[in-house]
Amino acid sequence: MPRLNLASQKAIDRLRNYRPPPTNYDLVPLSRRAAVLLLLYADAKGDLRVVLTIRAKTLSSYAGQAALPGGRADSLEETAFQTARREAREEIGLPDLRQQFPQPFKVEHLCEFPANLARTELVVRPCVALLHSYDGKTGENADPEVSLIPRLDAREVAAVFTASFHNFLRMRDGDDWGTGDPAEWYQGAWTEWHQSNWRMHQFFVPIDNRTVVKPRSSNRTQNLAADQLKEKEESGEVTRYLVFGMTARILVDVARVAYGEEPEFEHNSHFGDEDMIANLRRMGRLSAVRKATDELTRETMQKAAKLS
Repeated sequence: MPRLNLASQKAIDRLRNYRPPPTNYDLVPLSRRAAVLLLLYADAKGDLRVVLTIRAKTLSSYAGQAALPGGRADSLEETAFQTARREAREEIGLPDLRQQFPQPFKVEHLCEFPANLARTELVVRPCVALLHSYDGKTGENADPEVSLIPRLDAREVAAVFTASFHNFLRMRDGDDWGTGDPAEWYQGAWTEWHQSNWRMHQFFVPIDNRTVVKPRSSNRTQNLAADQLKEKEESGEVTRYLVFGMTARILVDVARVAYGEEPEFEHNSHFGDEDMIANLRRMGRLSAVRKATDELTRETMQKAAKLS
């Protein structure tokens, strides 16, 4: 696996040294806890890339959307990082904390970020980790999604792909794809969410057969994203996967800390939703009994905002 270049090494050091503020994650019931894994690794140039997925079309929530590997906690004793690693194993085949990792690779837990609030009233803890080689050796196959993620669960994941991590601070696509307009990379707009102005980010991540893996399944519905990629490749077009919502926000915030710089686009200055989560807890909204119909409404957010 390639070594980190100087900029990437500094980014990893900043993440190692990051200390998040106190979190509400450990205070909410088990039914409200979820965690995602932001897995970084070095590409052939030593730049950082991040692993993302396209959720299966058959899932009950966020079907067909880009996401970080992750899911709900199994027990109160399970830490957020344990949850994220277990879900990454179930979704994309990445060995979890209980399994021996193929030598000479290891996953280093770098830090965790303030919890985010999903519309479905889940409290989502982002966990940041680095996949690297502990003996410093390099290899021809530098992509962990090819060499270390052997099988995707077609019931949950339609595709796994990677993106340039530093690009989540940029207005334009930093990669040279030969075709397409690099300005297609970012779009953003202000909206009202949590009773305040909220910047919604949309990133259009270019992919090809070097940066995407599909499940080993004959089910065409589950392989929609991979089939689309094949069709685009045959036509010579550049395929782009849309990354938006909470996933985009997490990527932007972690990149801000990692690179010690602000985005080229407008954004919210705070990290996560800890204050709003605390207010909702005071209202009794994040109770242990979770219903399938749970979803934050404008009225609920107005009441919570008044508690600040």
